[in-house]
Amino acid sequence: MKIHFRLNGSDIAIETDPCRRVVDILREDLGLTGTKESCGSGECGACTILVDGESRLSCLMVAGQISGRKITTIEGLVSQGEMHPVQKAFVDHGAVQCGFCTPGMVLAAVDLLRRNPHPGRQEIRRGLSGNICRCTGYQKIVDAVEAASRDTGDKE
Repeated sequence: MKIHFRLNGSDIAIETDPCRRVVDILREDLGLTGTKESCGSGECGACTILVDGESRLSCLMVAGQISGRKITTIEGLVSQGEMHPVQKAFVDHGAVQCGFCTPGMVLAAVDLLRRNPHPGRQEIRRGLSGNICRCTGYQKIVDAVEAASRDTGDKE
């Protein structure tokens, strides 16, 4: 089946099984390895992408669900060679160590800030609650999202 969607600002048409997982299409077919797979069951958030601006777990989505949709991966946040304010805040505040969870955390934070440009620390924790980090610890991640909230509002 031919699936058409918009990916990081570009129109994409691929021939694939409509039941194929989106994480596999992104990584294997399109070479976008910033989207990670860890648990494969929607428990860790490493595979988070934005679908029409809302965070979704690509390991739980199939190709048929993205037909006609706007998909943003971590690679799509960079604009004109500049990091998104959330990405920059993660770097500036030491919220990155091994980096495996970072793409999912950043995209979840972008969605959170889209919905609420100035969340409190408790709301930031709730907004990132589906994403697991084993290295950095959540304090620096919350600090980074809080700092990004001062620099961004409705950017995607």
